[in-house]
Amino acid sequence: MSDAFKALSHPIRRQILGLLKTDAKSSGDLTEAFSVSWPTISNHLSVLKEAQLVTTERRGTTILYHLNPSKIEQIGSCLLELIGQTKATSKAG
Repeated sequence: MSDAFKALSHPIRRQILGLLKTDAKSSGDLTEAFSVSWPTISNHLSVLKEAQLVTTERRGTTILYHLNPSKIEQIGSCLLELIGQTKATSKAG
């Protein structure tokens, strides 16, 4: 879990996750959304993959990155537990 929190600590990685909410994207697609180089985005994607926040799918020579919603949910549950809430109480309050 600490890998996930470390991965989320960088704003570009959080922005990448936001871009992956709606659709899978290649590293090239993601690079176009930022003013940093492709190797920089590739490094951020490696960190996100290592933390299991994204999954990959190979289509020919292209690797598509997908948001891993189960890991995001796990992190959210962990944060709710830290403040003394569970999923059931968070919906009520």
